[in-house]
Amino acid sequence: MEKKKYTVVGTDIEEVKRLNAESGPSYNEINEMLTQRIEERKKQSHSNQPK
Repeated sequence: MEKKKYTVVGTDIEEVKRLNAESGPSYNEINEMLTQRIEERKKQSHSNQPK
């Protein structure tokens, strides 16, 4: 059996990782998704403009 890893103050590291994985996207992941959507909209608006 694997020995549990704890921080100096007693936090179960693996439990924190598990809970983080279940909590949804991170701030950086949300920021990246929004940046991609903004770029896609910019491309669409430029392609829809009359020449």
